[in-house]
Amino acid sequence: MTTSFPVTKTGLRFGLATALVGCLALALIAGPGRAADDPVLAKVNGLDIKKSDVALAEEELGPSLAQMDPATKDENVLSFLIDMKIVAKAAEDKKIGDSDEFKKRLAFARNRLLMDGLLASEGKAATTDDSMKKVYEEASKQITGEQEVRARHILVETEDEAKAVKAELDKGADFAELAKKKSKDPGSADGGDLGFFTKEQMVPEFSTVAFALEPGKISDPVKSQFGWHIIKVEEKRSRKAPDFAQVRPQIEQYVTRKAQADYVAKLRAEAKVERMDQPADAAKTDTKPADAAKPSDAKPSDNKMAPPAKK
Repeated sequence: MTTSFPVTKTGLRFGLATALVGCLALALIAGPGRAADDPVLAKVNGLDIKKSDVALAEEELGPSLAQMDPATKDENVLSFLIDMKIVAKAAEDKKIGDSDEFKKRLAFARNRLLMDGLLASEGKAATTDDSMKKVYEEASKQITGEQEVRARHILVETEDEAKAVKAELDKGADFAELAKKKSKDPGSADGGDLGFFTKEQMVPEFSTVAFALEPGKISDPVKSQFGWHIIKVEEKRSRKAPDFAQVRPQIEQYVTRKAQADYVAKLRAEAKVERMDQPADAAKTDTKPADAAKPSDAKPSDNKMAPPAKK
């Protein structure tokens, strides 16, 4: 079974507090830079905006700036930081920071910053070459030798349509060309080619027939939740694990997230947690960290998405 390591991206929209927390977290991890490498780009009421401030903001604002050329991106980020300092000073003058709501948000941002900084440190310490290679070797054993099939299919709405397609194929029609004309599957533009897949990547009705066929053979109509399929098997092979370098980024992210999840679970087990929103007995069983910190099962992936039949 192919399992991709989880990849987390920030959204295109975010609050100002989130942006600040992200920038501060990066600063905490990176540490101070040398003044010679960090020139002042602007001053706002006497307060410096340095090159490093722009770099940190670009890291946080990255997704929304992806389509900009470097010069435009730098100018937009610097303009944002100038506005942020001006507005922040006006907010201070209006005593916005004295409100209970602001103090709650500031406390949340501080706790989030502390958490992110510590978990980043734990994750970085865990991602050694030895730990990543161990994950790779264990996962490779699970997938090496697993059978894969490369097949094409034609997907239609009804059994009558499927029988008509099969009749045309029995008369010698080209499968790929017929798939382009008849199939409602998005992959029909490629002649219905699904590429290589394992049994678990397809719905059972489909995989049972596909793996039973010999290469070059065409199935009778097969019904699944998606409609009616005509399947042609092109090739069978024993699956090989991808090279370590190919999946290293996914393994690194998995090892990082697992180390962070394990660390949170350890701290939570040692902490006294009282849930006032639950009965006492139920609260005692609530010892696991949030699912957001839990990584998926580890298996190196060849970065292929599951075939369209399993949407």
